[in-house]
Amino acid sequence: MKAFFAQTRTELMLSLRNGEQLLVSIAIPLLLLVFFSLVDVLPLPDGVDKGVQFLTPGILALAVMSSAMVSLGIGTGFERQYKVLKRLGATPLGRSRWVGAKITMVLCLLVIQTLVIGAAACALGWNPGGTPLLAPLAMLLGAAAFAGIGLLMAGTLRGTLTLALANGLYLVLLLLGGMIIPFDQMPGPIGAIGRLLPSGALSQLLQSTLRDGAPSAGSSWLVLAIWAVAAPVAAARFFRWE
Repeated sequence: MKAFFAQTRTELMLSLRNGEQLLVSIAIPLLLLVFFSLVDVLPLPDGVDKGVQFLTPGILALAVMSSAMVSLGIGTGFERQYKVLKRLGATPLGRSRWVGAKITMVLCLLVIQTLVIGAAACALGWNPGGTPLLAPLAMLLGAAAFAGIGLLMAGTLRGTLTLALANGLYLVLLLLGGMIIPFDQMPGPIGAIGRLLPSGALSQLLQSTLRDGAPSAGSSWLVLAIWAVAAPVAAARFFRWE
């Protein structure tokens, strides 16, 4: 266990010291939350009078995606390209504890992101409602789905291609996931596609669990659960250590 905890600490410190990863995982979500909460330029769902009430659940979903998919995928992709994973697999740490350390690092990073974003949202006037006790379950399912996607890219592509694809996918899932623009303000087909994406399912779940008056997201649990199983299974099946 000593090797596991040491590797977890190393992974977390590397993530927190990496400027690019901090930008994606904390700075960008915070900037989006503050800017669009203070500047009234986005359409809001019916019954929502303050932008921060709608934005906070979506920004939390964005935080899950940024840490579990972008940071994990890019970091692992370059470790694989530079044969770090091959060397770690031959050490006493082993592959299973390396995977566990990566998962624990993502969960620790999510806790930090949630505290920072939650504090900023409360300062902007956010009042959480709904059923907040279910929000951590939704975030865990989202983390599993996005981590599977990130590791699938990292384990099958070169590091530079993983970097480009992860950032491109980040933008697409952000725009189509209902995190910034409500689904009912999107054209019908685009909104329907967005609800089937992991980002859309997670943002709907967090809206329903953290905002009073949000539409029920019953089917989103099923959509996100499918992604949370299918993506890690695909990553485990196709991941190559070198």
